[in-house]
Parts: sequence; structure tokens; C-alpha cells
Amino acid sequence: MGEKLLKIENLSKSYNAQTQALADVNITLDKGEFVVVIGPSGAGKSTLIRCINRMIEPTEGKIVFDGTEITSMNNRQMRKVRTQIGMIFQNYNLIDRTSVIKNVLHGRLGQMSFWESVFGLYRQADVETAMHLLEQTGLAEQKYKRADELSGGQMQRVGICRSLIQNPKLILADEPIASLDPKSAEIVMEALYQMTTSRGLTCVVNLHQVDFAKKYATRIIGIKAGHVVYDGLPGDLTDAMIRSIYEGKEMQMKLRSELVYA
Repeated sequence: MGEKLLKIENLSKSYNAQTQALADVNITLDKGEFVVVIGPSGAGKSTLIRCINRMIEPTEGKIVFDGTEITSMNNRQMRKVRTQIGMIFQNYNLIDRTSVIKNVLHGRLGQMSFWESVFGLYRQADVETAMHLLEQTGLAEQKYKRADELSGGQMQRVGICRSLIQNPKLILADEPIASLDPKSAEIVMEALYQMTTSRGLTCVVNLHQVDFAKKYATRIIGIKAGHVVYDGLPGDLTDAMIRSIYEGKEMQMKLRSELVYA
């Protein structure tokens, strides 16, 4: 057994009396795991990730991150915790008219003083780290371009760099390849896997695409209707289990671009 980083106990989230997004979820993550969460739209994958960093408040349950219970923390305390949790979004969340390298450096804002952040006074060491991350993800030549000049796959790699420059302990990626073509999706997943595992980081990735989950995950968690219905090794996830998880929604297992051109 490895060293524990995240423990989720009896986590539930209800939006109203009729809508329960998560129901009694119990998950423990070790440091260094690359975990992929699969399940159809509406299963609760995004709610789970957003409850972990409390972008969404859980209705019940407890979350312990790096030995500290965070569900009862106030906003000021959570801001400090979030500096240790990198977030990668489906729609990139970049500032379009700002350069690539500045978008990466924005990942350091949580560790900067108020005046440093207001005037963009980044330390030279941070600039050098940003340059190195862009080199590692094949984006060095794009560093001074505006973010909106990049392709979707390139923008997502910028998002990966932005999360890594935080020097986090945990990376959360919410459907990072959902809007990409198969080739770009492969490049993004390879970059995310290599950049996190080489640093010994724990990574939780929400995906629809089971083939990518099986290729990259050290562990797969399947969610259906807010319940964890599978938690184990990729090789133990059978076709019958996959059909059960995606029952009636099998087309969601493909990238959107694959559906367009099918």
C-alpha cells in the first residue's frame, strides 16, 4: 500500500430533492496514482472532481487531503489548499488575448503576493519553469503567441503546463480530451500522463473514452447514477462491466469528433 493523499468518505451531493449527483462515494487515493473516472454524462464525474476541491459543496461526507480534513474549511483556508491542487478544464479556461507563456504563469498567482499578482511580477525562476514546461509539451515555439491562435490540443497542453507550474500534489482533469480529434486527444493524454507520473503526482482524470482509460490509467473508477460501480485495475474491467456502466449511452464512449465523421 502506498502513502495516502486523498480520502473521500460517504460523499453525497444533492442539487434538490429529485437530483442526487453523488451517493455515498468512498474512494482512497495513494500518492502517484493515475486514476481515470469513467461513466456516461450525468453520472456524477464532474461533480466528484468539483467536490474534491470544493468548487461544489458536498451535501454530506468528508474529504481528507494530504492528512487534513478540508470539508469544513472556510474560503481563506481553501484558497491555500487549492494552490496544491491543479485543475485542467474541458474548455481550457485560458485568457484568449494573453500570450501562451503568461497563461502558464497564471498558475503561480495563488502563491504570489497581492501586488505581485496585480502587476504580473513573476519571478525569473517561475519564467524559466514555464519555458521548460512548454518545451516538454512541444510548445516552446508558441510561447509568445496569443492563446486564441492555438489549436484545441495545443490549448489543452497549455492548461496542463499552467496546472503543473503550481507545483501541486494533486491534478484534477475534467474531460480534458472531450472536444478534441483523436490525434490531438492522444497527444494531450500522453503529455498529461508523462508530465504527472514523471513527477510522482497523483492525477484524477474524468473521461468518457474507455480505450484511453485502459491505456493510461493505473486504476479505473466507474460511476453510474452517482454510485461507484467499479474500482479496480484496467485489466480487470470487462466488456460486460463497461456495457453496464454505459447502458443505453454507449455512443458517449467515443470522442465527439469521431461521431461527427463516422
